[in-house]
Formats: sequence, C-alpha cells, structure tokens
Amino acid sequence: MNLLIDLFGYLSVLLQGFDMVAQAVLVGSAMFLLFEADILGQPGTATAAFLQGADRVLALSALAAVIVVLAGLALNEAVLMGSLSLNFTDTLDADFIRAGTVKIAAALGMLAVVTLRPRRSFANRLALGVLAAIVLAAAVAGSHAAARLNDRMLMMLVTGAHEAGAALWLGGLPLFLLTLEALPASGAKLGASHRYSAMSIAGVGLIALSALAIFFEYIGEPSALYGTSYGAMAVTKTVMLGILLLLGLRNFRVIRAASGPNADLAPVQRFATVEIGIGLAVLFLAASITSQPPAVDQLSDRASFHEVLERQWPQPPRLQSPDHATLAIPALQAKLDAERKNDQTDARPQAFVPGAGLPPPRNAQDIAWSEYNHNWAGILLILIALAALLERTGKAPWARNWPLLFMLLAAFVFFRSDPEVWPSGDIGIFESLRDAEVFQHKLAALLVAAFAFFEWAVRTGRLRSMAAQLVFPFLTAAGGVLLMTHSHAISSAKQQLLIEWSHLPMGVLGVVAGWSRWLEIKAPESDGKWAGWVWPICFVLIGLLLLNYREA
Repeated sequence: MNLLIDLFGYLSVLLQGFDMVAQAVLVGSAMFLLFEADILGQPGTATAAFLQGADRVLALSALAAVIVVLAGLALNEAVLMGSLSLNFTDTLDADFIRAGTVKIAAALGMLAVVTLRPRRSFANRLALGVLAAIVLAAAVAGSHAAARLNDRMLMMLVTGAHEAGAALWLGGLPLFLLTLEALPASGAKLGASHRYSAMSIAGVGLIALSALAIFFEYIGEPSALYGTSYGAMAVTKTVMLGILLLLGLRNFRVIRAASGPNADLAPVQRFATVEIGIGLAVLFLAASITSQPPAVDQLSDRASFHEVLERQWPQPPRLQSPDHATLAIPALQAKLDAERKNDQTDARPQAFVPGAGLPPPRNAQDIAWSEYNHNWAGILLILIALAALLERTGKAPWARNWPLLFMLLAAFVFFRSDPEVWPSGDIGIFESLRDAEVFQHKLAALLVAAFAFFEWAVRTGRLRSMAAQLVFPFLTAAGGVLLMTHSHAISSAKQQLLIEWSHLPMGVLGVVAGWSRWLEIKAPESDGKWAGWVWPICFVLIGLLLLNYREA
C-alpha cells in the first residue's frame, strides 16, 4: 500500500491526462457532427468513409474514457481504503465515485448511439450532444471547482466553459482532419474548414474568457504566477496555447485565402496534425495542474521573484562529481552497517526502501551529484544539436552519425541519475522502480536510447520506412510531456517550484522539437526547410538550460 501511495501522485496525473484527452475528443467529436451537419447530408462514398472514420473516433474515445475513468476510480478507491482503513462499501458515497459513475454511464451511452444507430438523423446527433454535456458536467463535478467553499457554482460553470472550449477547439481536430482526408472535392473540404474555423474560434473564446475568471479565483495575483507550482504550470500552459494559436492562425489564413475547385489544403492538414500533437501536451499539462493546490490556497513556502531569478541566473557548470560515499543514503547505510557489527543476529537495516512511503534522505552532496548530472547532460545535448546542425549544412557527411551520441546520453542518465541504485548503490534495479522518480529516470533513458537507435538507422539509410522516421519526433515530443509531468522527491514546495522553472521550459522545447522534426519529414521543402532548423535549435536551448541547472 505504501508503494501505491508513493506512486499515486504520478499515476493519477497520467490517468487524468489520458482522461482529459479522451474526454476532449469524445465531446469535441459530438460537437463537430452538430456543426458539420452539411457533410452528413451529402451522398457518396466520401461521406460514407467520413462516417465510418467518425464512428471509430467516437467509439474509441468513448471506450478510452470508460477504461481510464474506471482505472482512476480503482486507484483512488485503493488509496482511500488503504490510507483510512475503510471498507469498500464505506467509500461508495464519495463524490468522486458518483461523478465517475455518471461519466462512465454517459460515455457508454454515446458508444451505444454510435454503434447501434446511424448518425445521419438530427435526433441521434442531438442525443450525442446531450450525453456529451453530461460527460462535461460529471468532469466538472470532480474538479477543483466542486471543492471550493466560495463561489462554488460560479467556478463550476467557469470550469465547464473552459473544458467545453478545449473540446470544441482541440477535441474537434481529429474529425476535422478526417474531413480533409475523406472528402475528395476541394469545395466540400473548404466548406467544412470554414465551419470548423467558426467552431474553433468559439472554443478559443470560451477558453480565454474562462481563463480570466480562473486567474482571479485560483491564482489571485501576479506574484503567484511565478511563486507557486500552480502558477508556473498555468504560465507554461498559456505559452503552449499561444503556440497553438499561431498554428491555428496560419490555418485560418490559408483557409480564408483558398478558393476554387483546386484549392490546396494540404498545408492545413499538416498543421492540424501538429495542433493535435501539441494539444495532447497541453491537456497532459492541464492534468498536471489539477494535481496542484490552487495558488490562492498556497499562502506559505512561495518563491519570490528574486529567488526565481537567482536560481535561473547563469552560473559556471558543475563539472566535478562528489564522492559517492558522501551521499546521504550511502553514508547512512555505512553508519547502519557499522552499528550492526555489534549484533549480527539482526537483519541488515536499509537506509532507504523504495516504495515504503518516505522520501529518500538528501544532503548537500546529493544536490551536487544531481547538478553535475544535469550539467553534463546539457553539454552532451549541445554537442548532439551542433552535430545535427552541421549535418544540416550538407558539408559534413560524417555528422549524420550524431544520433549515436544519444546512446551515450541514455547510458549516462541510466547509470548516474540514481546513485542509490545498482550499479552505484545497493538497491536492485527492479526494486528501485518502486520509487516514482527512479521509474521516471529509467523510462526517460529507455526513450532516449530508442529514438537514438531509430534516428541513427534512418540517417544512415538502414531504415527507410516512414514509421521508422517518425519514431524520433514522436518520442521527442513524448519526452517533453514527461518532463512537464516529472516530479522530484523533495518535500519543500518552494524547492520543487524552483526546479520546475527549468523543467517546464525544457518540456515545451521538447514538444516543439518533436513536432518540428515531424513537419520536416512530412512537409515539402517550403515548410520542411525551416522546420529542419527549429528542432536542433530547441535542443541547443534545452542543453543550455541543463548546463545552468541548479537545485540550491
């Protein structure tokens, strides 16, 4: 049970992220069908293909919502029962159980409408819309707004508007992309594009207006934007939404400028795909925000502007590692072993047991160890990015082997990130995975090694398939999302925040780098050329942030 409690925070963020994605697509798809009723009235195989695709999107998102909500309920039930010693029946009246049950029922209802009845009739589309509204209402019932003591109903309406806006804009993107792929006539595509533009503008408006209310109710003052984790994540989310708005504006201008039967909407299709990818990252970041208390409720342990600026101010990197024996866990283990010599009958005491429910001990040498790791990782990443830029010039063919340097980075992260774990420490590798931070580090190392191999094979011509080429951008973007949801085993909220101010921008740059590389692969020379320069520059910036990383 202690293990589950240790992992609860990170697992709940991941489940909440998947829940938000499934919910946005489910609700957004239902709204899209209401907005795009003209498509359903057109005869032909193109409309049939669109309907089949829409069925799949709705069915899969409804099924995903049911599975994720069930998993979340099971996780919360287990932690609640274990931490409070309650029986299962004692927890059935909990608000989150009721809200989750309603959400599951509504999602199953949408699944039934999609699988049992045709979507051409207005009544069936209206039924999907009503059930989608119930899904949203159930989601709001489990949000921060439902737990407020003041302005509860107002903030529930605001939260509902915020999530509805995300569904209209981001959740409608998959079916919009489907119309561009399924409809053969440019005129039909153009009409659908105009209607989706209106739908997405409405979504952006809802997000913007509700964000103002959320700022005043949950953040309260400008200093909370940089002084609390909730505020820092809100700023990061705003930056990513700004990137999405730029992409949406580009598509809007292309759609408005397009005319005639031969209008080229391929750029809109490409950038809509990028919008989906970055939108996924925004939704996971939103899930991470919900794991934090609102900034107005964190009145102590805030960081001042001076403290944030001082931590981010450039300093010489730490290039020398402390002695492993001076770290908190090895030093404590040595002390315990020495005390045990007097009584060999006792089992060997462990200085730290992963999953036992306690944070690992840390001292100044642990901080120095972590800073050394991050700083050297920054150096390696800058070298990788410079080699990629050198290959981009076309004047150094040997530089195409730059992905192999990622293997070195992966090995460095795997063996150095957690000194209490094998081979540096006494804790076994599988036992160590019970600790959430160690698990995230090992997962990151595996991701880096995977995309290093695939990108090297692509660059050297060993793999030529499109699937192999897309491994690098997808895993890079996924790594960015992991950085934004990454947590450290530090009890101080202020110290957590000061670390997040380096991790959050790295996460944004990772997402941008991944989708820039995707655009380079998928786009013709016009878009691919500039995108091919963006992602290595993002890596350089991430490397500089790592080079300046500090924990004290």
